[in-house]
Amino acid sequence: METNNPFQTNPASADNGKSASIVSYFWFIGWLIAYFAMYKDNKTDLARYQLRQTLLFHLVTTVISWGLGIFIGLALFSTGGTAIYYLLRIIQVVFFVFWIIGLIGAFNGEKKPIPFIGERAQTMFPSI
Repeated sequence: METNNPFQTNPASADNGKSASIVSYFWFIGWLIAYFAMYKDNKTDLARYQLRQTLLFHLVTTVISWGLGIFIGLALFSTGGTAIYYLLRIIQVVFFVFWIIGLIGAFNGEKKPIPFIGERAQTMFPSI
């Protein structure tokens, strides 16, 4: 017999995808944990939105950081100039600010897009 106990809640439904949203911001390991351990059992709109956004964010930051790192390494090796090194640091600070903006949105349970990335991610990964 089922009773209507107001103090019993289903932890998966009480979360509304907020935990998966937050965990997905912590690099690819966090994204994988959020997707496979949290999202697969509790598919919510908030988690879906944040998972798409963070997947593209992680891909873009990794490719740009590694690509510029290799380019800067070659430039420093061949010319000895350090001005381009500061370009990489400025880009990394911008990515960090974008990450903070997205993480705050996830903590607040909002579908707040990361600048330049958030809206594009929603169309790039429709299967998530």
